Amino acid sequence: MIAAQLLAYYFTELKDDQVKKIDKYLYSMRFSDETLRDIMARFRRELENGLGRDTNPTATVKMLPTFVRSIPDGSEKGDFIALDLGGSNFRILRVKVSHEKKQTVQMESQIYETPEDIIHGSGTRLFDHVAECLGDFMEKQNIKDKKLPVGFTFSFPCAQSKLDEDYDADIMAVVNDTVGTMMTCGFDDQRCEVGIIIGTGTNACYMEEMRHIDLVEGDEGRMCINTEWGAFGDDGMLEDIRTEFDREIDRGSLNPGKQLFEKMVSGMYMGELVRLILVKMAKEGLLFEGRITPELLTKGKFETKHVSAIEKSKEGLSKAKEILTRLGVEPSADDCIAVQHVCAIVSFRSANLIATTLGAILTRLKDNKNVPRLRTTVGIDGSLYKMHPQYSRRLHKTVRRLVPECDVRFLLSESGSGKGAAMVTAWAARLADQTRQIAETLAEFRLTQEQLLEVKKRMRTEIENGLSKKSQDTATVKMLPTYVRSTPDGTENGDFLALDLGGTNFRVLLVKIRSGKRRTVEMHNKIYAIPIEVMQGTGEELFDHIVACISDFLDYMGMKNARLPLGFTFSFPCRQTSLDAGILVTWTKGFKATDCEGEDVVSLLREGIKRREEFDLDVVAIVNDTVGTMMTCAYEEPSCEVGLIAGTGSNACYMEEMRNIETVDGDEGRMCVNMEWGAFGDNGCLDDIRTEYDRAVDDLSLNAGKQRYEKMCSGMYLGEIVRNILIDLTKRGFLFRGQISETLKTRGIFETKFLSQIESDRLALLQVRAILQHLGLDSTCDDSIIVKEVCGAVSRRAAQLCGAGMAAVVDKIRENRGLDHLDITVGVDGTLYKLHPHFSRIMHQTVKELAPKCNVTFLLSEDGSGKGAALITAVGCRLREQEQKS
Repeated sequence: MIAAQLLAYYFTELKDDQVKKIDKYLYSMRFSDETLRDIMARFRRELENGLGRDTNPTATVKMLPTFVRSIPDGSEKGDFIALDLGGSNFRILRVKVSHEKKQTVQMESQIYETPEDIIHGSGTRLFDHVAECLGDFMEKQNIKDKKLPVGFTFSFPCAQSKLDEDYDADIMAVVNDTVGTMMTCGFDDQRCEVGIIIGTGTNACYMEEMRHIDLVEGDEGRMCINTEWGAFGDDGMLEDIRTEFDREIDRGSLNPGKQLFEKMVSGMYMGELVRLILVKMAKEGLLFEGRITPELLTKGKFETKHVSAIEKSKEGLSKAKEILTRLGVEPSADDCIAVQHVCAIVSFRSANLIATTLGAILTRLKDNKNVPRLRTTVGIDGSLYKMHPQYSRRLHKTVRRLVPECDVRFLLSESGSGKGAAMVTAWAARLADQTRQIAETLAEFRLTQEQLLEVKKRMRTEIENGLSKKSQDTATVKMLPTYVRSTPDGTENGDFLALDLGGTNFRVLLVKIRSGKRRTVEMHNKIYAIPIEVMQGTGEELFDHIVACISDFLDYMGMKNARLPLGFTFSFPCRQTSLDAGILVTWTKGFKATDCEGEDVVSLLREGIKRREEFDLDVVAIVNDTVGTMMTCAYEEPSCEVGLIAGTGSNACYMEEMRNIETVDGDEGRMCVNMEWGAFGDNGCLDDIRTEYDRAVDDLSLNAGKQRYEKMCSGMYLGEIVRNILIDLTKRGFLFRGQISETLKTRGIFETKFLSQIESDRLALLQVRAILQHLGLDSTCDDSIIVKEVCGAVSRRAAQLCGAGMAAVVDKIRENRGLDHLDITVGVDGTLYKLHPHFSRIMHQTVKELAPKCNVTFLLSEDGSGKGAALITAVGCRLREQEQKS
């Protein structure tokens, strides 16, 4: 489709028959929108071929990775040198980027000539010449001793493997001129994610998702891809739209068969295309009354600047007459109008074709972002775009027509290749410094094998202290006897009630255990909330609330009159004196109810039941959730003798030899010991691996100075550690553009479930951004990468610390039994273990490395605190009956 107004303008004074004759030559250069969309689809396929590992070797559009991973974010600053090598002259610039009130850029430059013999000589001579000129420039600027970072614009196709591949000076970045254009415009408009050159040559670059770039390792974030789109069609893809004139241009070029798209659209060839058309038309007698002069037949005599001059709206026809007269063809007025029309068709075709390739890039960006409308900025440079009077308007119009779902701003680049090289260098310098500082910050969370072995050794020391009568009072790991002396043997039978109190929700369960050939466990439960005012009120209010919930459940089940045996899962540190008596050592997990610490919680429960005067229960056992977890798994797998909770809190229990438990009478058999290992480190023995962020989380917690190990490896605190690191990195300008939002200041906002989501391998970076935006954190892709890295460092350390503790436990059991090798099962429960994508794997690996003589199987528990409490109660009833019989 060509605009009727444009045709009307050009053909006002031409005769109808002459129009038809000229159109014979121009028809193949005019495209319908349908054809343009087809070309756009072809280029889109070529983009994808260039990105694929298997298809790239044969792809014409090479899609070269540039290792530029983001546009300027406004925080760049410093003093830089830029080299701009792209033709017979090259420029050296000194670029100062400062931050006084707003970011400003000052540039000083000098142009150096490159002699012909050096251009066509060896690479060594060329770069020796560049180095010599650089030395001269630095001497004149008086900066020879400063060793400034250097950016190098190299405007030729380069397959880069990193930013500073071939140079060992302080060259921080090798930049293609197209990338330089995008970066220059990106400095002024952070939406800029495409760069285009339309000048002597043509090319484009854009920000592609790393997950689509098979040629580069890593899936996170984006990277600028230099498309090298000039070679589009080199495989014959554009044969149906190439004309005889395009083929003649190609045959006479230095690189026949290559850069075919560039030869159809760029300034280097446009004048020559027009000349070939004029020669052919003159030979046919359609122009200049058939006159053909030596000048008209001379290659290069009709230049692209002449096309631009002839197409000017006011003086175009007079310019046409002047230029054609110099070619000796004595043009008539009709000839001038005809030539003006030929120029318009050739340049319009160029703009249309560029619009198709740009349209393909824009639709790819839109699809990558999965948005209904794309808002973006295209940085643009090049003499054809800047100097031709109609070109930019035509290009913009066609782009809007081809991709109406994209809102595009075209931004003209200023000294793109030089300033752009400096901006890439500034970005690379900022990124290198930022990466180094972030790595230093997170290095504290990366524990070595030696450090983990030391943690294991210290845990073993604390275990021994907790078991010893002498040191038990001062021990941090309390090693509390549970009076659970046996795991289930399969003969347990009956109906049992279980209570589960371990957090802000409270459960009441009826558990029906049936023994025999087909053992079954049937459960019914109801969940009740515990309001914060009850959690932090009086002990009487708390236990009255618990009893009211039990009353409601018994009504619900129609069992108010039955005196059921009850197991009470109480997931707080308790010193048990028997199976059914436990003294609360300290509240954790946000509970603060008064008059409970130092009291027997079973007695408090019994008193609450008495006050209610509605029902009676036989409280058989007070159960820690960790022990419940072990018992649940032991019911399925008899080799299970260890329980682990890795969830909101962290704790472990295991079957210890009675002879080693000095705080309980008797040497025969075993007893389950509730370690309460969350308090490991409360005596300062972990201070050398605690970070400033751990200390900040501890200082602001409800129980400052307590449960330090738990605060480093449990779900309740990991999100808070991450939040504190993010605040620090934001203050240092590495995240969220240095802006600390109100959200980020809010304690507890960064829940551990977000760590699990963010670290999921299946989650693309856009989804990570969506999670952060849901939290009110306006993040870029770079921010998302850093946040993911922080989450990974914190959760990895948590899993390793948990693994080091578990290695100490299983090695102790092995030594207790005098074995060279131990096969044992650990029953595990907890949201962190179950839901985090990497926690369990890292923990298993750590146990394997730190306790190589133990073969540890981890078995996921099903409802340890409910089913487990009922099983302990059932075992207690069984043992009680056995004692009564004997």
